[in-house]
Amino acid sequence: MLRPGFARTHLLFAIAPLCLLPLCVRMPAQATKSLTLPLDSTAGLEFFNGKAEITTYRGRRALKLIASPDHHDSDEAVLAIVANSEFKDGTIEVELAGAPGPGAPADARGFVGISFRLQGQDAQAENIYIRPTNGRADDQLRRNHSVQYESIPDFPWYRLRKENPGVYESYADLEAGAWTKMKIVVSGTRAQVYIDGSEQPSLIVNDLKLGESHGRIALWAHWTTDAYFSNLRVHSN
Repeated sequence: MLRPGFARTHLLFAIAPLCLLPLCVRMPAQATKSLTLPLDSTAGLEFFNGKAEITTYRGRRALKLIASPDHHDSDEAVLAIVANSEFKDGTIEVELAGAPGPGAPADARGFVGISFRLQGQDAQAENIYIRPTNGRADDQLRRNHSVQYESIPDFPWYRLRKENPGVYESYADLEAGAWTKMKIVVSGTRAQVYIDGSEQPSLIVNDLKLGESHGRIALWAHWTTDAYFSNLRVHSN
């Protein structure tokens, strides 16, 4: 089984991520109150383990994450880090789409999501993502693994599933490759995940493993995924 997440190494951020801006934007000392990125350009983003291109996908302009050729390790993900974000509590909304890419292994699921409270050279982050191919699978157990929380590096998904079956993942109706709205509401050590405008959360996490931390926000996708993003909106409390 693939293990989507950051590469399991303490040196992950030892080398600063590539900044594609003319000048790198420093992270502000205070939390970003509100931020809107249509994601129709790469401005304001820093990339790790890959790059991005702007394309038209299913009728809209979108940012596509592309893994570097030399980063095709089973544990690695591609990140587009929002350079001027600083987030603790509030709401993150994004529209995303994911499906296994060409040449992906049989157990690829189209992993795509959001990292938040991303911190420093230890590559700590809270990570919430979806497995779109699971949403309408014939296997009920796979359906139950549609929406996932993990905390990097100490609590990857496979540890959480082994130690607390069913607590950090849940079902949502998903379609591979389709545009999906994701909203994450964060308060202290609690996060609620809403899919496609539902009034009820698809997943509730009551004990975010990094505690009441803060950090940057990133678009996230496993290297096996064709991943698209549009309309990122952030509001900090």
